[in-house]
Amino acid sequence: MVKAVWLRAFFFLFLLCAVTGPVWIFVGRQQAWETFCGGLLLYLLYHLWFLAKLMRWLRGPLDARVPAGWGIWEVAFAGLHRRVRIRLEQQHSLARALERFRLAGEALPDGVVVFNRHRQIDGLNAQAAAHFNLNPATDRGQPVTNLIRQPEMVSYLSAGQFDEPLLLQNDLHKGQTLQIQVIPYGDDQNLLISRDISQLERLENMRRDFVANVSHELKTPLTVVSGFVEMLVDDFDAYPREDALHYLRLVQEQSGRMQHLIDDLLTLSALETGSLTPLDERVEVPALLTSIRQEAQALSAGRHQISLVCDGPPVLLGCANELRSAFGNLASNAVRYTPDGGRVELIWQRTADGAAFTVADSGIGIAPQHIPRLTERFYRVDRSRSRETGGTGLGLAIVKHVLTRHQGRLEVESEAGKGSRFSACFPALRIPD
Repeated sequence: MVKAVWLRAFFFLFLLCAVTGPVWIFVGRQQAWETFCGGLLLYLLYHLWFLAKLMRWLRGPLDARVPAGWGIWEVAFAGLHRRVRIRLEQQHSLARALERFRLAGEALPDGVVVFNRHRQIDGLNAQAAAHFNLNPATDRGQPVTNLIRQPEMVSYLSAGQFDEPLLLQNDLHKGQTLQIQVIPYGDDQNLLISRDISQLERLENMRRDFVANVSHELKTPLTVVSGFVEMLVDDFDAYPREDALHYLRLVQEQSGRMQHLIDDLLTLSALETGSLTPLDERVEVPALLTSIRQEAQALSAGRHQISLVCDGPPVLLGCANELRSAFGNLASNAVRYTPDGGRVELIWQRTADGAAFTVADSGIGIAPQHIPRLTERFYRVDRSRSRETGGTGLGLAIVKHVLTRHQGRLEVESEAGKGSRFSACFPALRIPD
């Protein structure tokens, strides 16, 4: 382009000289100089005009169109237009890249806060705003410790030791546990990542409680078995035959209790992993409930009035073994927690949206605060009574998993001192035409 400018300038001077030469010869030297100076003045005005257009464009808005030119200015303006177009394309490309990064940040399941060495917030995503009740539009530039004032968080940021994450019980959202990690990067910039680990904490607590409960449940029978066996082994002949048989029966009873607990644990594990029989059998409900009633009567040993009403659909689609386990647990719980002379009713009936198996008893009942937790593993309303009656604390957890696998639900109605009503409800899709 520079070469083109010089060539055009020399070409103009050549033309000007070509015009003034004949004027010099035929008119005179004075008129030739006047013509030459007039040509130079016009050439100067030409450039000043387009220079003024260029200055107006430079002072205008950034998206203003490049002015049109003529001659060498057409070449210059074309070059400017090309550079402006390239710059705009680069800006659009950068804007698209930034928008992609912003959307990626918003899509992250973790909260992200970017802050500088003065702890001023440069940016944050929606998840971080939800974790700390921040406003992305108005909180930029604010010190992060002015907005997140929980002492543990302030101490963590002030210490500047970010090798280990901080576990924070979020005061802003009750029951929420956050894992906070700060990652320094770039020129004194920091990336704060907040991850909601509340569910993991709950699972870890459940695991610890499960191990503690299993250990506790096994400790008592093992202690009894170990004690009596050791006593008999050390001096078997010292005990009368009747006493020895009594001790052995106690050992047998406690062994059966441990076996029952292990069986329930294996059943619950199989239900959770979905490793049992597929749920496509046609289960004959009347025959199943007749068997459940007989088992309940055997457990009761004549101490309760046990009745069966079977007015529901004759067939239920599902797994016979799982349904037997669920129905049997509901019936046996009613027998265990109903005082002698009480009644237990087993009812199979149609409902508006399917069918339900209900076990109603006149037992001790359950206080309202315990009902939401009944299906938790090892949860007992009365631990001492549960052990006396031989319960493992897993029966209703098994019932819940069986019903979930059958698209059903467990409904509980109870009042302390007046009895309980447990209903295993099944949807219409489990009832064949």
